[in-house]
Amino acid sequence: MKALILTCNTGQGHNSVSASLAGVFGKKGIECETTDALAFISEWASKTICDWHVRLYRYFPKTSGNSYSFIEQHPELFNTGSPIHRLLDLGIDKLYAKISSGGFDTVICPHVISALMATDLEKQYPDVKLRTCFIATDYTCYPMTEESDLDLYFVPSGELIPAYENIGINKEKIRPIDGIPVREEFFAGIDKSEAKRRLGIPENYLHTLMMFGSMGCGNIPKLAGLIDEKMPENAVLTVVCGTNETVYKKLEKQFEGSERVRVEGFVKNVPELMDSADLFITKPGGLSTAEAAVKRLPMLLDNAVSGCEQYNLDYFCGSGAAVTAKGEEEIASVCAELLRDPETLERMKEKLPERKNSAEQAIEILLGETKEAKAPPEIENDFRYWRERIGLEQNELARMMAIPPRTLKSWESGKTSPPEYVKRLLISELKRISRNKK
Repeated sequence: MKALILTCNTGQGHNSVSASLAGVFGKKGIECETTDALAFISEWASKTICDWHVRLYRYFPKTSGNSYSFIEQHPELFNTGSPIHRLLDLGIDKLYAKISSGGFDTVICPHVISALMATDLEKQYPDVKLRTCFIATDYTCYPMTEESDLDLYFVPSGELIPAYENIGINKEKIRPIDGIPVREEFFAGIDKSEAKRRLGIPENYLHTLMMFGSMGCGNIPKLAGLIDEKMPENAVLTVVCGTNETVYKKLEKQFEGSERVRVEGFVKNVPELMDSADLFITKPGGLSTAEAAVKRLPMLLDNAVSGCEQYNLDYFCGSGAAVTAKGEEEIASVCAELLRDPETLERMKEKLPERKNSAEQAIEILLGETKEAKAPPEIENDFRYWRERIGLEQNELARMMAIPPRTLKSWESGKTSPPEYVKRLLISELKRISRNKK
C-alpha cells in the first residue's frame, strides 16, 4: 500500500487528523504523503479559499455558522454539474497525475471536498483501481457527502450510521471508530500534578485551559477578563490564542504581570496543557473536543461558530461530558461554579471512557479490505489516451474537432503542444464523449 492523504487547509483540524493517520502509517512502515486537495485546482484557489475561511471563522463566526446552515438547506448547490463541482473538476487531471506519478493506490479524504474530488476522479478515469475512504472530522454527516462514492466511510460514533444511511451511503461501507483521530502524543498522558509542576502551576491550584481553535475566534479578551474576576483565588487560567496574533498581543498587555492568567500564542504542548487542566473552555470543534475526550478532560463549550460544531456540542453535552453556556458573562459564571464543584467535574470526567487510537483502528480496517488496488498508469499523452478510450482513429478525431491532421499528430507525438486553454477544452469534450458512450 502507498497512501495519499488529501487534506484541506481550512483550519488545522483536517491537517491534524491527517497527521495522526500519517503517524500510524509511518509506524507500520507504509509509504504515505499528505497534500492539500485544493492546490490541485490552483495554489491561488487554495490560498484564497483558506484565507476567506479563516477570516470568517475568526472575525465573523456566526456568519460562518449561518453559511453552513444555508448549505444544509440547499444541497442542490453541490449536485453534479453545479458550479462548485465544476470548480473541483478543474483539479482532477492534476490529481490523477499526482496519483499515477507517485504510485499511490490508496486515497484518504479527511474533508468532504477531497472526497468529492476522489469520487469525480474515479468517474472520469473509471479504469483506476484505488482504495478510497472518507474520515469524518465532526459528529455529523456533512452536506455534499451524498455526492461522494468512496469505498469506506469512517465515522466517530456508531450513532452516526443512520444519518449516513439516510443520504444513501451503503451501510456496508460505514465503519464506526473510537472518536475522531488525534495524534499519538495525546494517548501518552502524564500525571496531573507532574504536568502542573512542569508548567510552573502550584499542585493545589485549579487550572482552566481556554483555547478557541487554531484561529482563536470569539471575544477572547473579554471572556478572559471575566473569568479572571470570577474564578476562585486558588485558580489559574491559561489562554491559548493560536495563530491570532492580534488577540495574543492584546492579552499580553491586558494581563501583564498577572500570576493568575497565562497567555500563550501558537503552542506545540497541547497534550501537556490538557494533562495539567481541570477544565477546558473551547468552541466545540471536532479536533478540540476529540483531543479533550482522549485526555478525559471536562469541557465547557461556547457555541461561537455553530454550524457543524453544533452537532459536536450536542454529542458531548448529551453524554454528560460537557456543559454549555451563552455569552461571556454566563460562560465565566459557569466556569467559576464548576471550579468550586470538584464532584461535578469528576462526574463529567467519568462520562469520557478510555479511548482507543482511532487512527490505528481506521488503518487496520483499511489494510484488511480485500479490494484489489493498484496505482493507475501515467498517461503519456492525454489526446491519445482519450482518443483511444472512445475508439477514434487520429483522422476521425481531427475531422471531428476541426484540427489539421498534421497538427494533431504533432500534439500526440509530443513535438508541439497546444495552448493550455485549448488543451482543456479538447480534453473536456473528449471526456464528455467518453461518458456518453457508457
